[in-house]
Amino acid sequence: MEFNEKIQKKLKNLPDTPGVYIMRDADDNVIYVGKALVLKNRVRQYFTNETQLPKVAAMIAHIADFEYIITDTELEALVLESNLVKQYKPYYNIMLKDDKHFPYIRIDMREAYPRVEVVRSVKKDGAKYYGPFIAAHVMYDILDHIYRLYPLRSCKKDIGRAAARGERPCLNYEMGRCVGPCTGKVSKEESGKMVREVAAIIAGNGASLKKDLAKQMQEASEQTNYELAATLRDKIALVDRIREKQRAGFPNLDVKDVFVVETGASTAVVQAFLFRDGKLNYAEKFYIDYDQEEKSEIMNSFLMQYYMDKTGVPRHIYTDPRPDDAGLIEQWLTGKRGAKVAIAQAQRGDNKKLQELARKNARDAVKQKEGRDRLKKAATENLARELGLDFPLHRIECYDISNTQGTDNVSSMVVFTDGKPDKKQCRRFKIKSFEGANDFAAMEETLARRLTRGLKGDPGFAAMPDLIIVDGGKGQLSSAMDALVSVGCEHLAIVSLAKQEEEIFTPHNSESILLKRGSPEFRLVTAIRDEAHRFAITFHRKLREKRIHKSALDDIRGVGESRKKTLVCHFGSIKSIKAASLDELKDVKGIPANVAEAVYQHFHENPQ
Repeated sequence: MEFNEKIQKKLKNLPDTPGVYIMRDADDNVIYVGKALVLKNRVRQYFTNETQLPKVAAMIAHIADFEYIITDTELEALVLESNLVKQYKPYYNIMLKDDKHFPYIRIDMREAYPRVEVVRSVKKDGAKYYGPFIAAHVMYDILDHIYRLYPLRSCKKDIGRAAARGERPCLNYEMGRCVGPCTGKVSKEESGKMVREVAAIIAGNGASLKKDLAKQMQEASEQTNYELAATLRDKIALVDRIREKQRAGFPNLDVKDVFVVETGASTAVVQAFLFRDGKLNYAEKFYIDYDQEEKSEIMNSFLMQYYMDKTGVPRHIYTDPRPDDAGLIEQWLTGKRGAKVAIAQAQRGDNKKLQELARKNARDAVKQKEGRDRLKKAATENLARELGLDFPLHRIECYDISNTQGTDNVSSMVVFTDGKPDKKQCRRFKIKSFEGANDFAAMEETLARRLTRGLKGDPGFAAMPDLIIVDGGKGQLSSAMDALVSVGCEHLAIVSLAKQEEEIFTPHNSESILLKRGSPEFRLVTAIRDEAHRFAITFHRKLREKRIHKSALDDIRGVGESRKKTLVCHFGSIKSIKAASLDELKDVKGIPANVAEAVYQHFHENPQ
């Protein structure tokens, strides 16, 4: 394979030191980031080895240039590689599908009336954080049990101010689900004691609390206060229930993380088990695109990305298989933890059992995922056959129109790739060529704009569809075909889907096609149509709400975006702002008196 003069010159001058190399394509996009103990040897392998994996060969074909960064050690190169992968998200690197931040429970005991809240990141703000909770649904289940017995405050209002003004308490107070500190009838000590009990339960320190509750229950019973005794009994049962939820039935579960990789034909799954304080702190599966990489390489990339933002690193990490750079990762994690971290592949005992359980779950996940992928592939193949098309439907685009009596005209473009939703490819349009209700003209404008931008090489629209679906009947199909003809794309396959009978109309055919209800192809076309409809409706509502808010507040002198948000957050709605008295407007923190007067005069001199 011939490479440009720039690459050949750089290959001759590569250093024999550790470092990171960055591959770029012709558009200067980063397509791969790697690390090396010896840069000269590792980078040259890409351009001299003819027997590369298909994925590597495809990457090499797109390399137009590369650069490198020298580091003192391979460990520094490992950390730098992980940071750059996170920054650039290169196409050919192994990437986690799920880049979300796991939830934590946050309690700030410095507050006068502490709240128990769910957050997605840990900050150095003096509050206490519990987690992360890998399975969010279990965390919410635990909180639901807690809220049933502990009337915790959940609102964000200024309690002191609400109590001073005598504000009416919320519905939670009326239902007995909040102790009501805003009423001024609850002491800080009483509220703090309740939150401390809840914190002990969440932290798993329920033994001493359970003993204390049992003592209180006995005293209440002896004093014939049976209602209080019953409540205390339920709290004891709550401690036991939550403890059971946190356990997995294994002995000797100290602080540790367990990760296992399993692969299929095109999917890799990492099953994660996290144990804290002798309890399984929940589990999660991570799906990774798989192109015949070694499992140890996948584990290597996974661990670096997984622990990059984690604040708590356990002493023991068990993986199967052990990652390629286990020693380097141990050094890095030891630095993060401030104490020794060991990565091992368990060979016997309870840890081996945990690995096998993780493997069983990972294998099942691979089987389920690839089964779903086969169904999606069958759906596109069957749909092509039903429509009489002799080419695969790799990319399907669906369009829908939304407006309210001709106002805020918008349209949506939803994309399914290989039968799966491709959210990054979805687009929204504001109709520009006319005002009023005309769905046919709106569809024609949308398709013409989308296809024109694609023909001009716009990166956001460069990939052309194998099939276009428009929501509607023959009229919508006719308008859509006019758009295709106007831009020279009449060769593209296009159909319309009428919702009432789920009929598919094709060009130059008077009879409709009815897919078998419940078939994979039927579920595919209705799913993409429903998603296009939802996407258009959501965009339309945002524009309509923005227009309503603008007409109500943005014409008032002194009310900018920040003060508008302050007013809406304080009063809850535009209607409440209109009904507010001048004194109430002046009481809003962050709203000067002259601005409050302007708002009051605007709504009372110009009622809307």
